[in-house]
Amino acid sequence: MRLSDSVVILTGASGGIGLELAEQLCAAGARVLAVSRQMGKLAGLLKRYPHRLSWQSADLRTREDRELVVGRAREMCGVNVLINAAGINRFALLDQLDEHTLDELLDINLKAPLQLTRACLPLLRAQASALVVNVGSTYGSIGYPGYATYCASKFALRGFSEALRRELADTTVNVLYAAPRATRTSMNSSAATALNKALKVGMDDPADVARAVLEAVQSECSELYLGWPEKLFVRLNGMLPGVVDRALRKQLPVIRRYIGSHSKESIK
Repeated sequence: MRLSDSVVILTGASGGIGLELAEQLCAAGARVLAVSRQMGKLAGLLKRYPHRLSWQSADLRTREDRELVVGRAREMCGVNVLINAAGINRFALLDQLDEHTLDELLDINLKAPLQLTRACLPLLRAQASALVVNVGSTYGSIGYPGYATYCASKFALRGFSEALRRELADTTVNVLYAAPRATRTSMNSSAATALNKALKVGMDDPADVARAVLEAVQSECSELYLGWPEKLFVRLNGMLPGVVDRALRKQLPVIRRYIGSHSKESIK
């Protein structure tokens, strides 16, 4: 798929990977409807690309705001790419999360992309070639302590992507599941970043992740996993989960220590 021929709905566009996707899409000649709750750093991009970029404020947890997005998409006359990049994370043990926080994470990471994709399918089906991109995570394939709810949302998003791809196999709509590893964005708490450094976990720049995702879009890939040795761990976890169980059990004291430091930060 050529980016210069693309008309894109992009969620989570005001920061992190989403903001980088917005900039790179516009630079490549695509037309982009950027969706986020707040404009944030998109303001600068809107000035740079006034004819390529437009913005829609929306809380994708609500049906009314999703309908606003679909309405704007209809006005663009030919949307052929939907990128579900909105997401949140919480680094905490499951029993440290309250009910509201747990619901919010699942609503934003899972229910919102499912509902928005469902609403956009008629627009995508009308195109000669169309694509749904779901931005997941390595933690959509590897259950990791301290991220149980986040993993639940991303495992489900990966399953949704696989099933939807097969469901649409005889249509013009393809589905790409993109799984970044840890990325340097504000979504990570200071404790999560400190843990990554302590365990020597590689963290990618959002611009590099966005570039890789768009290369996969142009190559019409169905799956994208980023990072080494993360790709190996994904395969190992699929074939020999017990090996990964034992390795992560050894990390539990370190993980709990950093989660504990985050809890103290939250109290201050």
